[in-house]
Formats: sequence, C-alpha cells, structure tokens
Amino acid sequence: MDAIEKNLLKEVAELDSLPVGAYNIRANGQLAGRNTTANIDIVTKTDKPGIDIYIRPFTKNESVHIPVILSQTGLKDLVYNDFHIGEGADVTIIAGCGIHNCGGGNAEHDGIHTFWLAKNAKLRYVEKHYGEGDGRGKQIMNPTTIVHLAEGAEMEMETTQIAGVDDTIRKTGGDLAEGASLVVKEKIMTTGDQHAVTDFNVDLNGEGCSANIVSRSVAKDESKQEFISHINGNCACAGHSECDAIIMDHASVIASPALTANSVDASLIHEAAIGKIAGEQLIKLMTLGLTEKEAEDQIVNGFLK
Repeated sequence: MDAIEKNLLKEVAELDSLPVGAYNIRANGQLAGRNTTANIDIVTKTDKPGIDIYIRPFTKNESVHIPVILSQTGLKDLVYNDFHIGEGADVTIIAGCGIHNCGGGNAEHDGIHTFWLAKNAKLRYVEKHYGEGDGRGKQIMNPTTIVHLAEGAEMEMETTQIAGVDDTIRKTGGDLAEGASLVVKEKIMTTGDQHAVTDFNVDLNGEGCSANIVSRSVAKDESKQEFISHINGNCACAGHSECDAIIMDHASVIASPALTANSVDASLIHEAAIGKIAGEQLIKLMTLGLTEKEAEDQIVNGFLK
C-alpha cells in the first residue's frame, strides 16, 4: 500500500500495520489482504461482490477488521457483507470506509451489511467513515446495516462520521427477538455544503427486548442533516431514541423521531433537541485564554466524544 492508503487505514480502523486475528481489507474494489482464524472464517461471495463472515459458537475475545479504502476517482464500489455470529459468541468487528479523492469524478462506496446474531451472542460493531481530497469530485458513502437479533442476543453499534463525506444516506434497520438488546451510538459532523441523512427503523418483536438509539451531531457552514427514526413496539418491550444536534453558521437540521406502539405493554420514548452553542459556554472558555474559534472547537469535540 502507498502512503495515502496507509493513512486511510489509520483513519478508519486505527491500523498502522496488519491487525492481529481475522481481517479482510478491500482497496479500490479489490481484495488487498485477508486472514482467518480457527474460529472465524471469511468467504468471498460468488453471486455478488462482498463476503460472508462466520464466527463459531462461543468464540470469545476475538476481533475482525474489515476496512474499505478508495483512492481512485470515479470509482463506485458496492459490497454485500453478511455476518453470522454463532450462539454464545462475544466478539468485536471493526469496519469503516475511507476515501481519498483528488480527481474530477465522484468516489463512492455503498456497503450493505447484514448481521445474524444467534441466541445469546454478543457483538460490538465499530464503523467509521472518513473522506479527504482536494479534487472537484465528491466523497460519497451510503452504509446500510440490517440487524437480526435472536433470543438474548446483544449488539452495540458505534458509528462515526466527522470529516470529509460530502453526501451520505445512512440506513439502519433490525428486528429483535425475546430478551434481545440493541444499542446504537451515532456521531456525525457536516461542514461546507455536505448533506447527511440518518434513517433508523427497528421492530421490537420479542418480550423483554429493548433498543436504545442515540445520535449526536454537529452541522456547520451551509450543510444539511436529517435524522429519521422509527421504533415499533410490538410486545412488552422498551424503546428509546434520542437526537441531540448543535447547529452553527447557516446549517439546517431536521429531526423526525417516530414511535409506534402495537402493545399496551410497549414502553417507548423519544427525545430531540437542536440548538446553538450556549453563549455562556463560549465566554467561560474565552476567559481562560481561548479564542472564540478555539472555544467552539473545544465544545464541539467534547460534545462528539
């Protein structure tokens, strides 16, 4: 890999070298490296672009890295990745996409990731999106995540997009069986004339299951953001969605949380807040010697931590 590709890997997966354990690295639409372990197998699909990842039942303390990097302008990359997490497993998957575009054409990555968690499986899924480049073309990413949680399964998803992505539609959907739990933590920042859409749709189907969706975002300059969430409570369950956004300059933020209760025992809550940085916060930091710009940056960084 050249210096640009190595930097992209560091940005999206915090990798300075090849990771320990299982991994699949995709660069400019092609396989750039793969490793499997006794408990984790990675298989190339034969009917469409993408991979199947199989994690054996009761696998513990192992991880899988599956970063994607693009450095060719004009390239549109599409993958379908399916994750099969065996019963009782407890693992971490590190994904993410980085685009470096210095040409006149758009560079785009669309990833459709489907997760199948068996009974009592646990998964921490980390996904980061990053774009850079001084060309006229855009960096475009459209991630779709589909989650199927069996009885007692638990999934925590951390997704971050804080730099360089011009256009994105981020879709997350899922269904939960009895006692299953889904936690989604999203952090997003847009600048310039960037546009970001977040769309959650979760069906709570099993007794005692729960979903907690939390989105924190900052919109700067002329950028636009849309947050859409639907939580459907179809039994005795608990659902919570929260959208908390800071708006700056001439940006625009739309929040559209929705709840549907199809059972008298469904407990569903949504919260949405959009506002500017409080003046007293700026003044307090400026009295400590920071400029207004430095104070704003400190507040934004703390908010998105």
